[in-house]
Amino acid sequence: MRKPDAEPGVNDPERARPAAPDFAAIRAEFALPEGFAPEVLAEAERVAARGPVGDRVDATDLALVTIDPPGAKDLDQALGVARTADGFRVHYAIADVGAFVEPGGALDAEVRRRGQTVYLPDGSVPLHPPALSERAASLLPDGPRPAVLWTVDLDADGEPVSVDVRRALVRSLAQLDYEGVQADVDAGRLHPALAALPEVGRLRRALALARGAIELEMPEQEVVPAGAGWAVRVRERTPVEQWNEQISLLTGTSAARIMLSAGVGLLRTLPAPEPDALTGFRRTAEGLGVEWPRDAHPAQVLAALPATGAVPLAVRRSATALLRGARYTAFDPTAGAPVPRDPGHGGIGAPYAHVTAPLRRLVDRFGSELCLALAAGEEPPEWVRAALPDLPEVMAASDALAGKVGRACVDRTEAALLSGRVGERFEVVVLRAGGPDGEPGEVFLADPPVVARCSGVAEAGRMASVRLAAADPGTGRIEFAVGDAPQSQDAPTT
Repeated sequence: MRKPDAEPGVNDPERARPAAPDFAAIRAEFALPEGFAPEVLAEAERVAARGPVGDRVDATDLALVTIDPPGAKDLDQALGVARTADGFRVHYAIADVGAFVEPGGALDAEVRRRGQTVYLPDGSVPLHPPALSERAASLLPDGPRPAVLWTVDLDADGEPVSVDVRRALVRSLAQLDYEGVQADVDAGRLHPALAALPEVGRLRRALALARGAIELEMPEQEVVPAGAGWAVRVRERTPVEQWNEQISLLTGTSAARIMLSAGVGLLRTLPAPEPDALTGFRRTAEGLGVEWPRDAHPAQVLAALPATGAVPLAVRRSATALLRGARYTAFDPTAGAPVPRDPGHGGIGAPYAHVTAPLRRLVDRFGSELCLALAAGEEPPEWVRAALPDLPEVMAASDALAGKVGRACVDRTEAALLSGRVGERFEVVVLRAGGPDGEPGEVFLADPPVVARCSGVAEAGRMASVRLAAADPGTGRIEFAVGDAPQSQDAPTT
């Protein structure tokens, strides 16, 4: 979503300055590992030099490219999307991490402790050592690479008609980035490997909406370099990024179907919204003047909202109540864990499994190994089945840690940007009104982009004039207040 325009003369961009948040303090606070143990590094170097194990088909003739942020080295996916006589064919190559990591080894134990890569603005805490994540297992465009190759044939409407997954040797033709590919789309010079990506991406998004996939499109904040310091900006997703996401979701839903058909697997689940949550969301949306057609699904109402404005922002914030309870759900009858009664993901509108980011997320390696075995008509490896009961807890802990670290980086950068402006007036969008017992509401400031608590706001979906009451770079605490709020005692003055 594009951020609302700041009111002239209120949020003066001339006053913007880079911040100097202490990311080292965040690393220490959350006890993030500073590196890998010598035995882990030694094993990673050894398996990288040895190369991947296992038989694989030669698919180096396929036209594949990667699309990632500029400068990325841990490249999980390479894709090719082409038209066929009856529809489309999608090739999606995923880094074959399972061909390097030896079950029960020092490397395997370490990545199970970490769970996932944790990203900070000044550098990541990787799941795997760079010998694998940035070299041997990454789908870099410098020669043949081992991959788990998904081939999905779609009909003319974008629905899958066949799915194949197997180990392969692939070759990426180019390392592209989202902005560059979007510029190519706009200029009509799309890479041949992506010839049908716009068509398939649009078809898959339409199908997602039809099945009730809820896309909030809330402003997504990120910390970026700014001169000698850091700033916060709203990350605007390009259509290319949205289309590429649909390919990943197509693969994840295909993986879930394979697992459910076999009765063993590991899904990413999200329960359907509770009736009270649906009623509350509809009441909020209609109270803000949003038209709700008869029998319309919340996904359709959200999709019909304008891209910007106070009311759409407030409605989307209210819709977050519909997407609560995400978890990983393992099932295996041999371990006494039956297929879940509700295997779906409410935000996607279908069962879904993580298999597309194994360099950055532990669970994807296990999901890939399950699908490879099941698609070949074989029993899953015993080491995979043995890990299934523990993986949901491991991933829940790492998800929580990564979320807290990411939030702390944004909050403290925001607070550092605003720390010298306590007492000033700002125009904000009210996302959530305060409670009757004095509970603060929530507001969105466009410049710099900040989501924070605010006391005294009584009506969501409106612009409000508020004053900054507190901004503490040490804790990330930011508070606004309606009217001439006194400065908090613990708010910095410089």
